[in-house]
Amino acid sequence: MGLFSTLLGHAGEADTEAIEAEFQSLLAPQESIEKAFKLVRDLIVFTDRRIVLVDKQGVTGKKREYLSLPYKQVTMFSVETAGRADLDSDVKVWVRGATEPFVWKFPSGGEDDVARLLAAHVL
Repeated sequence: MGLFSTLLGHAGEADTEAIEAEFQSLLAPQESIEKAFKLVRDLIVFTDRRIVLVDKQGVTGKKREYLSLPYKQVTMFSVETAGRADLDSDVKVWVRGATEPFVWKFPSGGEDDVARLLAAHVL
């Protein structure tokens, strides 16, 4: 992920091996990380069972909130690709019980992996 994309708030792919060490105590037995995306300090982690949103808080980022979204709770999702004037792609995920979707921005083309993951687990 480039510096410009980071400053714009775009999510870029993160190294799953480094994240697996952090997530070892959070994963269920036999659960594995499929993809992870970094958004400035926060993370979006896709496992084979759920989506985990990591909100790093405070000045140092040592305080963290982990939000687990099981795929069975996802009611729908949408992908908006980039255009000529709009250089970023949006992925929106609606979860049962929430009134507003989760919205993530990716650089052009970055939404493809997320769309495939969601289609594989939600549909």
